[in-house]
Amino acid sequence: MEQADRADPVPARASAHAGDRGAAAGPAEASPPPPVPVADVWVVGIDVGGTGARLALAPADRSDDLVGVRTRDLPVAARITASGHDADALLARLIPELSSLAADLPHHAHIGAVAVGATGMALLGRDLAAGLPGTLARATGAERLVLAGDAVAAYVGALGTRAGVTVAAGTGLVAIGHRPGSGWRRADGWGQLLGDCGSGGWIGRAGLEAALRAYDGRSGGSPALLERAERRYGPVTGLPAALQPRPDRAALLAAFAPEVAGAADDGCPVAGVILRRAGEEIAATAAAAATAAGLAEPRLALTGGLFNLARLRSATEAALADRLPTARLRRPDGPPLLGALRLAAAAAAAAPLPWPIEPPLLAVHRPGRP
Repeated sequence: MEQADRADPVPARASAHAGDRGAAAGPAEASPPPPVPVADVWVVGIDVGGTGARLALAPADRSDDLVGVRTRDLPVAARITASGHDADALLARLIPELSSLAADLPHHAHIGAVAVGATGMALLGRDLAAGLPGTLARATGAERLVLAGDAVAAYVGALGTRAGVTVAAGTGLVAIGHRPGSGWRRADGWGQLLGDCGSGGWIGRAGLEAALRAYDGRSGGSPALLERAERRYGPVTGLPAALQPRPDRAALLAAFAPEVAGAADDGCPVAGVILRRAGEEIAATAAAAATAAGLAEPRLALTGGLFNLARLRSATEAALADRLPTARLRRPDGPPLLGALRLAAAAAAAAPLPWPIEPPLLAVHRPGRP
């Protein structure tokens, strides 16, 4: 059973100036400017997933939960090019929404930092790392930009600065472990073609394969999944042409995962096996991250929209009981969007972040500065 931890506070923002407060040397010497009130500093968090993006804007001193935070949801799927994630396509959607979100900030307020947590940052983030910092700084006026992998944003949102393991499951899947004095320890997250085992894309692909097996009359097929595939996509003979050329095919595959869960709920044995196998893959990935991080009794948080599928969550918890019996399952503090806000608030404090800086998993940029 999940237990709730008390959230660790994000470090408070440092004074804008900490210089000498002694008497002025003479009447011509200007007094030092007053520190910027923390209430005037706002931060932006951006969570970029495989099927959409979420934005949040909050005062830096009220960014440790999402209650009352200004948010926007963008149904924009990640586009993959030869350089990885398409930064220009993402920015074309983000900038207008950011401008709208920040249009009525208080008169003296300014944005101190922006943090972006993006799926595939570790492996496909070259274009994002090159294109996002400068453009976002110009659009928001922020002095500090944080770029993080989706696994890191999920971890910070779920566990804050506490040691443990987080599994982030959505279109893709990755687990990441961390303990004080060590770096990030990641497992899977290798993408739809080579890994992301147990993810929404993995489940959706397995479900469509079972549908096509039923269409062919091969063993392992599911008439129930064939019926659901045809109801959703039309004749299954058109699936290869519809999926193969698409840069967002991982998201399209993941969109079928709820159909697999629905078929399992209706008694389809093939769909039930797919979800059980997905749970076993997720547990194995969590165990690998815990071992790599040197955590014998890890605090473990499961986060991401995929765990809203009740049957998959049950299968994962059953597999964890067998594969990682010492784990202490904890309710996440919040989603990856909260992690992005926490990262931005910590960066706005102009102090070292309390998490390991390990590009491309986590990096802090100051555009315009050497």
